[in-house]
Amino acid sequence: MKNQRSPWTWVPSLYYAEGLPYAMVMLVSVVMYKRLDISNTDIALYTSWLYLPWVIKPLWSPLVEILRTKRFWIVTMQLLIGGGLAGVALTIPTSNFFQLTLAFFWLIAFSSATHDIAADGFYMLGLPTHVQAWFVGIRNTFYRFAIITGQGLLVILVGWLETTTGDTKLAWSIIMGLLAGLFIMFSFYHRLVFPHPKTDEPHSGLQLTDAVRSFFNVFKAFFKKANIILVITFILLYRFGEAQLVKIAPLFMLDKLDAGGLGLTTSEYGFVYGTLGIIMLTLGGISGGFLAAKYGLKSWILWMALAMKLPDLVYVYMAYAQPESYLLVNLFVALEQFGYGFGFTAYLLFMMMISEGEHKTAHYAICTGFMALGMMIPGMFSGALQETIGYQSFFIWVMAATIPGLLLIRFLPIDPEFGKKQGV
Repeated sequence: MKNQRSPWTWVPSLYYAEGLPYAMVMLVSVVMYKRLDISNTDIALYTSWLYLPWVIKPLWSPLVEILRTKRFWIVTMQLLIGGGLAGVALTIPTSNFFQLTLAFFWLIAFSSATHDIAADGFYMLGLPTHVQAWFVGIRNTFYRFAIITGQGLLVILVGWLETTTGDTKLAWSIIMGLLAGLFIMFSFYHRLVFPHPKTDEPHSGLQLTDAVRSFFNVFKAFFKKANIILVITFILLYRFGEAQLVKIAPLFMLDKLDAGGLGLTTSEYGFVYGTLGIIMLTLGGISGGFLAAKYGLKSWILWMALAMKLPDLVYVYMAYAQPESYLLVNLFVALEQFGYGFGFTAYLLFMMMISEGEHKTAHYAICTGFMALGMMIPGMFSGALQETIGYQSFFIWVMAATIPGLLLIRFLPIDPEFGKKQGV
């Protein structure tokens, strides 16, 4: 039956399609603009602002829940993302490419944020709780695989195309055009393979006043949840250190040795995140999902958080030692990626638990909005902070910034049975 399709036919591809536009907007755009000779100041400022749609997406998340089906929103947004990527590909060769490509990146960002709302809601509607817990590792793995595809494999491919064609703009246009075609294919594929859960139904005949009332009721219900201030604070601070690290790590690896960096080439940087890191990320994500499904979130959240944060120490070492061994850099990144995959599982499960209830789709979107805000704000000031204190002191600060999120875990209201598979 349609609603009995295996999650393996759609969960991996759905979350790969969710992660890839995020990677292109937030990560790959930084590399692209650097290669196209945009100043670091402009790159940092404008790419940080591109995070805004993920921050404010809760404002329209109730509409996604109220209007049409999650299936409709997903396939439509994938088409829009494909159109936005095509727009980037076509405008890169123009003289005012910076302004035009930014406009299309904004379209991709808003479409991707809306896609996230619908995808996460569809995931919770289409799977039982214990299956959600087990597959959270799978979905996180493919999401992160998409991230690594963007900042790893695609960057390597662009580097090869730059060398082959001798034209940097052409190389980036080709990659963006290929991605546009991929997302059009995703849209048609998911239209065919998605299950049809009974709870994912259009709200036909809904009046505007009812929609507005429902919109505010959704937010009211969320902020009435128990311990909501503590919950929001934890969501904001769980990745306080990592939010700064992710913005600076690429610059650190690409920067010259005399500037305190590692002096990697663009292709070397892409390779680091596209090889051993993928394997370890996969193992980390799957391990986290397996343990959460077997023992529950409460039993493992602290260990998952520690696994996510302690590997950040490798950047402290690399900043001081500036290792020349490319193999060592790969191994360090692999360790960090395993920890991230393992620890992020707890983060996602916690937000799912908080979102349980009548408006789980919209409430989860609100949670991820706070999650995005917790990434956006630290990322905006991280560049100025690093330039002021240097890479070595910056990465020490990152380690200090991980402490508040760890301390808050002790006080979190976590159901001991949440995530645990019931029965045999």
